[in-house]
Amino acid sequence: MEGFESLHSILKGIEVRKERKESKGELTFKSLDLRNITKRFPGVLANDNISLNFKAGEIHALLGENGAGKTTLMNILYGIYHPDSGEIYINDQKVDIRSPRDAIAYGIGMVHQHFMLVQTHTVGENIALGFKDSPFVMPTREISKKIGDFCDTFGLKVDPNAKIWQLSAGEQQRAEIIKALLRGAKVLILDEPTSVLTPQEAEELFQIFKRMAESGNCIIFITHKLEEVFKISDRVTVLRQGKVIATTETGKTDKATLARMMVGRDISFEVQKKDIPVGEKLLEVNNLFVRGDMGNTVVKNISFSIHRNEIFGIAGVSGNGQRELVEAITGLRKVEKGTVKILDKETQNKNPRDIGELGVSHIPEERLRFGIVPNLPVYENVILRDYYRPPFSGFLTLNINYIKEYSKEVVERFSVMTPSVETTVKLLSGGNIQRLIIGREILSRPDVIIAAHPTYGLDIAATDFVKKLLLQKREEGSAILLVSEDLEEILQLSDTVGVMFMGEFTGIVKPRETSMEDMGLMMAGSKKWA
Repeated sequence: MEGFESLHSILKGIEVRKERKESKGELTFKSLDLRNITKRFPGVLANDNISLNFKAGEIHALLGENGAGKTTLMNILYGIYHPDSGEIYINDQKVDIRSPRDAIAYGIGMVHQHFMLVQTHTVGENIALGFKDSPFVMPTREISKKIGDFCDTFGLKVDPNAKIWQLSAGEQQRAEIIKALLRGAKVLILDEPTSVLTPQEAEELFQIFKRMAESGNCIIFITHKLEEVFKISDRVTVLRQGKVIATTETGKTDKATLARMMVGRDISFEVQKKDIPVGEKLLEVNNLFVRGDMGNTVVKNISFSIHRNEIFGIAGVSGNGQRELVEAITGLRKVEKGTVKILDKETQNKNPRDIGELGVSHIPEERLRFGIVPNLPVYENVILRDYYRPPFSGFLTLNINYIKEYSKEVVERFSVMTPSVETTVKLLSGGNIQRLIIGREILSRPDVIIAAHPTYGLDIAATDFVKKLLLQKREEGSAILLVSEDLEEILQLSDTVGVMFMGEFTGIVKPRETSMEDMGLMMAGSKKWA
């Protein structure tokens, strides 16, 4: 049976490529229909009889809570999953998309929230893989030139010769966007594409999408930022618990209505932040220098301090040293020069457990790489940082019954959508994995919280919950380092903001005294704050 499926996939790929060849490699796209799509996973009904229509020339936003089924539905459209039932039609013709190769052949591209890149290959090699215009001899040379031309045109800078594992999350996302667009996608699916861009870069990206739509392409835009929905989309569809709640023209709805459809209740978008005096200094960084994966210095002479009852935000486009700075502070990366003090103790080049023992929690940027063990169940991931301590551990064994009960409390308190605490974590959506990590780290009652992109990929309700939680920990006396590319989040939560560009601070400012435009210019290195 397995051999038959493989043969079927090969023959189908030949058939699809033949269709494209006969049409001279071009597919005139008019419409795409998903009809009665249903998809189940063990214990989860991810998509429940979903029917949707996407049109040429439109930007269609897809909204929903974490676990609502958005990414699963798009993975079906891209051929990563196959539906249990339902059909896909392109230009009113039924198509059988059984793999990403089929999807690409039909003109469908996707930029994933969790990147589909070969970590040990370069950017150029990743883009050359499966690219129909790759030359047979030395393909990456020609691809690198195309990448360079594309980057110069649209400003999405990325080194074609860099290994994927050496890149930040933001740089990997840019590589994915370039890969999809270079393949000439007629339908382009984007999962949270602006989360690592400055406002100016996001606006430039929106202009690219608008030009693509004007040329007859269709953009399917998954986002949790309602402002983006109203800025760029023509229509919006809301999913909740695997079902379509509504599809409407964006101009005929409002922010409060969409939020209510997403979560089933009213959401307050106001963040109430109290003015409170700061306490003692808990984290101090002095003249820090840190090398990156390629051996170059990526953190250059950074100094700052954070007190009790204070949130220090770091803003910047991903890839400007924020990841390496956080890793150096949390013990995941060696410090070349300078000092890190936590509770007045030098901790540079200490191991993560020793730093954690001082009362430091870490919400990592790369949740799949540093935040969880994907193949372990939920309950084991809940205790990753404290498994060796009572009451989770006895003299020689883990207290499994207690761990499971504790995990149930974490799941309930932080609204982690999972069939049970015994479910393998890799089966959860990205947003639910993030909720699990935040719950684990916050409940350890830390003095210092290192939060790198804590709301990345979270829905409106979860984002609101995390923001209020960080402000609550601030009021309770924690010192919080908040790293985010979401300027609105930085300005809402931070008492002081350091703006990073090329490993240095272009300014340390007070949010109330700085406009978002000036922050964006500092993030791009176009302005320094005196």
